[in-house]
Amino acid sequence: MKSMICLIFFLMMAWPVKDFAQTPTRWRGPHQSGFYPETGLLKKWPEKGPQMQWHFDELGVGYSAPSFANNRIYISGMEGTMGYVYALTLEGKLLWKVPYGEEFTTSYPGSRSTPVIAGDHLYLLGGLGHLICVNAMSGVPVWKKHIFTDFDGRGIQWGLNETLVIDDDRLYCTPGGIKHNIIALNRFDGTLIWASPGKGEKSTYCTPLLTTVGNRKILVTHTEANILGINADDGAVLWNYGHTNTYNIHPNTPLFLNDAVFCFSGYGQGGVMLQMNGDGRSISRKWFLETMDSRIGGAVIQDGKIYGSGDRNREWQCIDWENGKILYTSTEIGNGVVITAEGLLYLYSQRGELALVRPGNSAFEIISETRVSLGSGQHWAHPVIQNGILYVRHGNALIAYNIRE
Repeated sequence: MKSMICLIFFLMMAWPVKDFAQTPTRWRGPHQSGFYPETGLLKKWPEKGPQMQWHFDELGVGYSAPSFANNRIYISGMEGTMGYVYALTLEGKLLWKVPYGEEFTTSYPGSRSTPVIAGDHLYLLGGLGHLICVNAMSGVPVWKKHIFTDFDGRGIQWGLNETLVIDDDRLYCTPGGIKHNIIALNRFDGTLIWASPGKGEKSTYCTPLLTTVGNRKILVTHTEANILGINADDGAVLWNYGHTNTYNIHPNTPLFLNDAVFCFSGYGQGGVMLQMNGDGRSISRKWFLETMDSRIGGAVIQDGKIYGSGDRNREWQCIDWENGKILYTSTEIGNGVVITAEGLLYLYSQRGELALVRPGNSAFEIISETRVSLGSGQHWAHPVIQNGILYVRHGNALIAYNIRE
């Protein structure tokens, strides 16, 4: 009996184990919603802002947010014309950096998308179509594709900006081709699982939302002129809804609650609430709001309300999720990015303001405010909260603020 147990144990150890059981990192937090499930955070910052733990100032140019896995920090940047993935210690020391290909160098140059890590694999899509998988511990290449040449993808005006979505053994990506409009790849070797023609439109800077309605996994994303609901199992287009703006820029990941999605974009277009039916195969429009026209900052849901800022309409807004009614607005902080934790909002404006805000029943209460002075370029990267640290990327700098109580 003892020898049989030993044999079973040996076979279990020898059997090849894929790492897809490990939860992949996600853009804008574990639910892709800007919500971070942290506790024990400061309810008020010191007068000069939260304590800066460290800063790393050699990221090159870019707008990528940091990802966290394997007790490491991963982020992308551009040096010269080459894109790099950087691996840092939790103390902000460089472990390694590896090139992934030429990056976007014209209008607003730099890296765009955020690395995604699942187990010991790291994935990144560059602004010019380089799709890579490397070993997350060493940076050694595992496989690579180019979504323009391998999947008839097409470039867009300001470079690809999609953070990849990983689920189990699949990687989802939007080449924006006629045939390979949206694709699912085997994330271990890069082979094609399915290709969806979508509506045949170019991609449009959007990281898709992967959600479940009934028993069906659905990718919700934007292409040039449409919001699409895609069956994640086979790539079938379940539904689409026309949604356009001046420059076909739709970079915000949709928000999801109670089988409804809020999809929104800038340049005066605004946002629409779409209710999916019980199995996600069809939609109906619940409401539309022109003023919620965020261009790059995303939005969050908290206590049945949407919080975010506009683009042409630069106010911060509190919006009722169910009916789209604006409950109140504020212009005290410049428009920009929002995330949330422990019931408080963290606003990072395009002017470099960093604020801790309590959303009340009738107004925003600015609890604390500071300014991000390190770094370079636009204040566009999305902050991340991880283990009591607020990470803010500004161009070449990644800054770690201690926000623990």
